[in-house]
Amino acid sequence: MVDGYCLLDHMVLTGIASEQALQLLRVLAEPIRLQLVQCLGSGERCVCELTSELGLAQSKLSFHLKVMKDAGLITARQQGRWSYYRLAPQTLILLSNWLDQLAASCNLSALPCS
Repeated sequence: MVDGYCLLDHMVLTGIASEQALQLLRVLAEPIRLQLVQCLGSGERCVCELTSELGLAQSKLSFHLKVMKDAGLITARQQGRWSYYRLAPQTLILLSNWLDQLAASCNLSALPCS
């Protein structure tokens, strides 16, 4: 804390603001979305593959994919009647850098109380 403000809450850390990082973490807190991240970790996948692999109804899967796409975690492309999804590596790198900065800062000693 410096003058009553937490520096991590009020500065942009390696390309991503704390608010953006928190939004991404909220999106990733949903177990189905974590499963999707793991599925997409091996590369682009068709929505039909994801539906089958996760055992989800297409409407439920589409909801989670939209949330992830709106957050910038995944990208999509259409080919014919199928949609293909992949992780957005730039977003994962920004989140990783934010977490690295947080890890580096968490070992700082507190300022003496007055």
